[in-house]
Parts: sequence; structure tokens; C-alpha cells
Amino acid sequence: MGQLQERFKSYREPQKFMAMDVYPYFREITSKQGTEVEMGGHKVLMFGSNAYTGLTGDQRIINKAKEALDRYGSGCAGSRFLNGTLDIHVQLEKEIAEYIGKADCLCFSTGFSVNQGVIPALLNKDDYVICDDRDHASIVDGRRLAFAKQLHYKHNDMDDLERVLQKLPHEAVKLIVVDGVFSMEGDLAKLPEIIELKHKYNCSVMVDEAHGIGVFGKQGRGVCDHFGLTDEVDLIMGTFSKSLASIGGFIASDFDTINYLRHSCRTYIFSASATPAATASALEALHIIQNEPERIAHLWEVTRYALEKFRSAGFEIGETESPIIPLYVRDLEKTFMVTKRAFDEGVFINSVIPPACAPQDTLVRFALMATHTKEQVDRAVEALTRVFKELDIIK
Repeated sequence: MGQLQERFKSYREPQKFMAMDVYPYFREITSKQGTEVEMGGHKVLMFGSNAYTGLTGDQRIINKAKEALDRYGSGCAGSRFLNGTLDIHVQLEKEIAEYIGKADCLCFSTGFSVNQGVIPALLNKDDYVICDDRDHASIVDGRRLAFAKQLHYKHNDMDDLERVLQKLPHEAVKLIVVDGVFSMEGDLAKLPEIIELKHKYNCSVMVDEAHGIGVFGKQGRGVCDHFGLTDEVDLIMGTFSKSLASIGGFIASDFDTINYLRHSCRTYIFSASATPAATASALEALHIIQNEPERIAHLWEVTRYALEKFRSAGFEIGETESPIIPLYVRDLEKTFMVTKRAFDEGVFINSVIPPACAPQDTLVRFALMATHTKEQVDRAVEALTRVFKELDIIK
């Protein structure tokens, strides 16, 4: 046995929870993603998805994906930089840039690779990158890969952010990177205050709109649009794997910044292109979101309904302002037990444990789609109330 195998042979934490029959990960779904999915031979309510617009099973998107397969084949067999650029890649970039409100845009094969590649490409050893404590793992990894000096501030604590900025050279390049919507807790970045500090301390700002697009702003343009600050934010990142019913991601900014990234960002240059089907799917989802405002309106109607239901039932849901509703458990084993018992009651939710949250903040994540009904929310809240009471989490 080699050194690496010797190191990992004692790693049995997952098996501990498997033996308890409460292991909550890699559960197999045998149907399309929707408000109900088939698992283990029966249907369960899906409240563990990021498909906020509810478009993943939309036949119009499926048809466009099939058309792209027929026309372009299953893949591009290369990177965008070389042989892997299709006309629909270029079309998607142009339409995303216009939709977001920036001069230009690059589309990547995954959302993770946007943050992982863009942050280190932008910064050098004399620069600074400043992140919120609860930024997504992709931002954390992008920050780690950068040669820049790395700093962070307490979650949504603007006094702490200012404390960090006060110590930095005024003339230095300083990039604040923040989630628009925090993916586990559902709260929003304090973007107006961040922009004030940007001007006061001569910074640049990058916002990750992964969970904001399709939810906030005019036609779902995101948190930057929601606050009317698109022009003030230097770089806007987003993903296609949530509201846009596909997989991939983008970075949107001014022409010169995108021109530089197009020729220097390693995760863009050295990654294979997004598949034709994924690209066509994202493009069609973008069209649907812009043409069906009632979809986002219903998402907010059912979100407000669910928030009131959970609050009335006595759940601790934190500071969420979005369709992401954290139901705090604050105990690791009970978090897994809640997920298992909820599944037995016909409700799919997600366990959130470290490193996705602080050890004292374990929770189950309940997320809504535009296609959920109030009746489905009622069924889920009733089931979860029983489970939380049985486990003595709420009274």
C-alpha cells in the first residue's frame, strides 16, 4: 500500500452515517428534475433543487437541446481558444452581455471554473483580494490560486470590511468578491454599502450572481440589477446550472477586461467548450425567462407563502431574503436525521454541514422553484414540522 492509500484508509466518516442509515448524499434520481422526482421507486417532493425558474424539464428547452445535438453533434472536441467555438457560443455570450447590462461576456463550461479562473487571472502579487467569510467554495479556490494578498471580512459585516480596507494602500488594485445571494443562508450581500466602500477606498467589485439570476431584478437579471448597481459593479459572474436549466457559467464586464480574460484566463483557454446541447439549453432558458415575467412573479408568491408558513411553525430560518430557506438544526447528526426522516415523509431537502457552514450552524436547505404550488409547500411544511418536533428541534 502506497503512502496516499495509507493516509486515507482510516477515513470512514461517511460509513459511520451510512451504518446509521442517515447518509444524505449521492441519492439517485430516476426522472427529470421537477417539483416531484422519482427516487427508489416512489415520488418525493423536490425542495433540494437550484432550478429556481423550474425550467429543467421544460419541453421547449429539451427540443432546443435535441436540435443542437442534431446540428453540431455531442461535443466540440476542443477549447474555445482553438477549434471549439460554435456560432451559438458567440450568440449566447452576446445575449448574456446584453441581458446583464455589460459590454461583453465570456461563457465557460462550468460556473465553478469561472471563479476559479477569473480571480487569479485578474490579480498579481502586488494586488489584494477581499472576500466575505461565506463566499462560495469556487470563490475561495479562485482566491487561493491568485498570487494576490488574500483577506476576508466577517459575513455581511460592513464595519469589518471597512476595517480591512483601511489598512490597504489607496493606489493598490483591490478586488472585493462577494456572492449576491449566499447559497446556503439565502441572504443578500449588502451591495449598496459595498459600493460606497468601493468608492471610498478605490476598489473594484466582483459579484457572483449564481443564485440571483432568474430570481432578483428586472426579468431576473440578478441582485446587481435589483439594487440598481449594475454599472457600479465591475465584474458580474453567473451560472447556467440553476435558473438557466443547463450547465456552465459566465463572466460579464467591460470590453477591455473581457478581451484580456479571453486571452489569459486558464480555465477558459484550457477547458473544453460547453456542449452544443448545454449551450442551446441555456440560450432557450434565457429567452423564456425574459418573455415570461409571470414565472418569476409566481416564484416570489410561493416564496413569501413558504417563509410565512415556516415562521409561523416556529422554525429558525435566519436572515433569508430569497427562495433559499435555511432550516437551522445546529447539530450534525440531527441534520442528517432530519434529511432522512423528511425523505421518508416524501420530502427531498439537503443537509448542510461544514465546510459549507460553520460547525454551530448546521441546517437543512429548503429551496423553491417557480413551478411549486402552495399545496406542495403545505405538504412539505407539515412533514418537516412533524420531523423537527419529533427530534426536539422546535417545540
